[in-house]
Amino acid sequence: MQLNISRAILLSTEFSNGKNSKPVKMAGILDVPKPRITCSLLSQYISRPVCFVGRVEKVHPTGKTFTVADGEGKIATVELNDPLEEELSGIVEVIGMVSNKGVLMANTYNLLREDKGIPFDLELYTEALKVIHDFPQHYPFEVAASG
Repeated sequence: MQLNISRAILLSTEFSNGKNSKPVKMAGILDVPKPRITCSLLSQYISRPVCFVGRVEKVHPTGKTFTVADGEGKIATVELNDPLEEELSGIVEVIGMVSNKGVLMANTYNLLREDKGIPFDLELYTEALKVIHDFPQHYPFEVAASG
């Protein structure tokens, strides 16, 4: 356990330090901390691992791309390595890298099912993200490089 925590901290310090940020290999993306972002923040996270939650708007006929809207109604494009094998609708969480064109290059995605008729409040989620990003000193979710 200690080895895995040390490895995660080592990896996260490489990528969370703004001016020393380096791209992460896609295979290791699930092992590093990922900020949750909205469309407005895509350009600030180029070549970095992120987590994005949005409502599926349109799936391309090839199944290799789809668009998602965040809680402000802004649209992002998600690109997949392989075509979809299932119908995609509703709220989805995408984990991936932001390309230099602002496209989310998905490593994985999860459908957030609305159980028992309780809908996911995407607008409230987006407002919470704004607070987290506006006050990072109170929500230190990324590990900063030390010394």
